[in-house]
Amino acid sequence: MSDDEGQSRRDQLPPEIDTSKPSIARVYDFMIGGTNNFAVDRQFGEMALRIAPDGKTAGIASRRFLRRVVRYLTADAGIRQFLDLGSGLPTQGNVHEIAQEIDPMARVVYVDNDPMVLAHGRQLLADNGTTTVIQADVREPESIIDHPQVRHLIDFTEPVGLLLFSILHHFHDEEGPGSVAAAFREVLPSGSYMAIAHFFNPGDEHPDASRQALVGEKVFNENLGTGRWRTREEILGYFGDMEFVEPGLVPLSEWRPDPGDLTELSLTLHTYAGAVARKP
Repeated sequence: MSDDEGQSRRDQLPPEIDTSKPSIARVYDFMIGGTNNFAVDRQFGEMALRIAPDGKTAGIASRRFLRRVVRYLTADAGIRQFLDLGSGLPTQGNVHEIAQEIDPMARVVYVDNDPMVLAHGRQLLADNGTTTVIQADVREPESIIDHPQVRHLIDFTEPVGLLLFSILHHFHDEEGPGSVAAAFREVLPSGSYMAIAHFFNPGDEHPDASRQALVGEKVFNENLGTGRWRTREEILGYFGDMEFVEPGLVPLSEWRPDPGDLTELSLTLHTYAGAVARKP
């Protein structure tokens, strides 16, 4: 993209969108090959890739994990309504596209605090009556649970698919990610599912990956403001007493891979884990 094209795009953006510093949503967009990002986001992404040269592979693994999870929840578990927290910028293979391939009436609410996500999401979903996007902060669960648009599409007396993909690892410890997860978990009715993808520090399970996780955490916190590579015990704690779907908490590419999916783990893929669990 030329400088003139980039300036033209910035001139068309709502004033609340800050292009002078990297955005979590836009950096992720860069990592999965999207175009809804700016020079500052790409600069941070390139910095991250110097630490983890296979970082874009991890981004692709994350999108494939999302696809498999949503397909499993819709086709196998019978979930027909999804709350996607920290959804990020729309790209190919969004939650509603995957779920509505199986059931066109499946309902999806996307939640993100980035105004650019709201702008692009509303444009994408203009003609979709069963899907919407709201701008809200996941750190304030009540504001989401009680939001009129959430209540319009999500029936909390029926099973819900709660998706927390790549969001809790952007909470500092003092922001209480465990309490946030518990607040959403509590409102879920029996038979609901929660899915989490999270930066993972494997510790003694994989010392080289653990060292890379520590370096990555330092760079993220110095430049993006947030990023925590948590331990197995910390991530499992977000699920409370929910019942894990096999194979439990594993690197993203190892969770029920499709034929042809990448299953050979690079160093970075050892530092990105996910799990799905059911509320009994």
